[in-house]
Amino acid sequence: MYRSHNCGELRASHIGKEITLAGWVQKIRNKGFMIWVDLRDRYGVTQLIFDEERTPAAMMKEAAELGREFVIQVKGKVIERESKNPQMPTGDVEILVSEFTLLNPSLTPPFTIENETDGGEELRMKYRYLDIRRNPVKESLLFRHKVGMEVRNYLSAEGFVEVETPYLIKSTPEGARDFVVPSRMNEGQFYALPQSPQTFKQLLMVGGMDKYFQIVKCFRDEDLRADRQPEFTQIDCEMAFVEQEDILNTFEGLTRHLLKQIKGVDLEDFPRMTYDDAMQKYGNDKPDIRFGMEFAELTTQVKDKGFNVFDQQELIVGIAVPGAASYTRKEIDKLIDWVKRPQIGANGLVWAKYNEDGTVKSSVDKFYSAEDLLGWAQTTGAKPGDLILVMAGDTQKTRTQLSALRMYLATELGLRDPNIFAPLWVVDFPLLEWDEETERYHAMHHPFTSPKPEDIKLLATEPGKVRANAYDLVLNGNEIGGGSIRIHDKATQAMMFDYLGFTQEEAKEQFGFLMNAFEYGAPPHGGIAFGFDRLVAILGGQETIRDYIAFPKNNNGRDVMIDAPAKLDEAQLKELHLQVKIEKPVKQ
Repeated sequence: MYRSHNCGELRASHIGKEITLAGWVQKIRNKGFMIWVDLRDRYGVTQLIFDEERTPAAMMKEAAELGREFVIQVKGKVIERESKNPQMPTGDVEILVSEFTLLNPSLTPPFTIENETDGGEELRMKYRYLDIRRNPVKESLLFRHKVGMEVRNYLSAEGFVEVETPYLIKSTPEGARDFVVPSRMNEGQFYALPQSPQTFKQLLMVGGMDKYFQIVKCFRDEDLRADRQPEFTQIDCEMAFVEQEDILNTFEGLTRHLLKQIKGVDLEDFPRMTYDDAMQKYGNDKPDIRFGMEFAELTTQVKDKGFNVFDQQELIVGIAVPGAASYTRKEIDKLIDWVKRPQIGANGLVWAKYNEDGTVKSSVDKFYSAEDLLGWAQTTGAKPGDLILVMAGDTQKTRTQLSALRMYLATELGLRDPNIFAPLWVVDFPLLEWDEETERYHAMHHPFTSPKPEDIKLLATEPGKVRANAYDLVLNGNEIGGGSIRIHDKATQAMMFDYLGFTQEEAKEQFGFLMNAFEYGAPPHGGIAFGFDRLVAILGGQETIRDYIAFPKNNNGRDVMIDAPAKLDEAQLKELHLQVKIEKPVKQ
């Protein structure tokens, strides 16, 4: 046996026992006559002691030559530690080493393997196997495992069956770009890696599986950011013979279970909000409702007062920022500069301070009376001491800009407490959205989402007003899950493809297998998919997902550790029937 115990389990009750440990050298303190070594494994750290009175000279010499991250095995007796460390679970004991084996030496690591490291993100990603030894990353991966186990426990208890679906599938034109895989045996043809198992889980419902789930890898070839990776993990679920209410109740249950088991939080309230209300009140479809600052439309109040900036705009909307009337002009100017950044793209801000004495002072006093400005305060719900911020412009663009400002201010004011959890169902999404570039409608979710039965008649005349049987679960301003009731009959699915601009031939070529399946007694069905990486990060108190993924990609979609993607040699390309132009170096 390499070890009888791990480095995190020894306590005072083990004193006097002979044990064997193995792990990595975390730290060495050499006083000459006495050497202490901190030995680390996944479970914790135990202090080893070598001293010249009780340790053979040869072993003392070997211990003195140890370096950080050397892999060693030791045997010895658990003894009481003279200088106890209450910060360590093993801090009452140490190991008087009697046998010592060097299993593997180590180069000096490129960064310190400590909770607070001196390594930059790119360097740590290059040596990710070393970064995983650090407690913050290790604990994040263990936390991910714990969440995954609780998901499986809950869904299995609810009668769901985990079924694996294929990774090599057919490319489809909807959604993000596919990653494609050339087929060696079928020249000129390609597989695609799945963006989701959508059609397969619907086919499982046709097959009578009734309740399906899968914690599954998915792939999208799209631009990246901190909370997005080219490969990501979903909790993918589908249920047969259900309506929307059944799905919402089931997955409220999953969310409650996770918060209770993982965070010790009891949640009762899962409010619901329509997509239209979310856009009107918060400017986005995944609002953070842990704090207020709801939008207040001021358009009719502020127009036709001689202020051209407002008079010419489609929408004027404001928020009341709690306690911010004390902001200096310099601080307000900083906010104005923030919204003018290219990432936000606003032209500026109008502000009004609702003072403690009940007066309102604004940047547009020239155009508005004291009574007008008090009306702003009333409409925005401002209280004395609050700062009113107003933006104007095109409806959709202005709401998006104010939404970004709202989130920025909430972060600055400490209103986004990661230990508070505020779930929200957003329902009644539009079925279709207009794409200016292609000048046609696209499915807001995917082409298999069913329309509200009462809205089907609008498809021919006002397709933009048709609502979908779709729903998103939002947690703390992040979409953690989304799904819909699916179309389950061939006629409705064919009609949907038609409205999305597919010819009958295109629909048959791309989705004929699903259409055929619908002719063999497809049950009503619907489902949801949770973004597992994001869910784990939020439960862990973060909003970026990289530290919860064992081997993440960087912002360019590269794995800098294994240097992927990489070129193939010409023999491989030829075997895959691919030709890539090889640039020959230009002779100087």
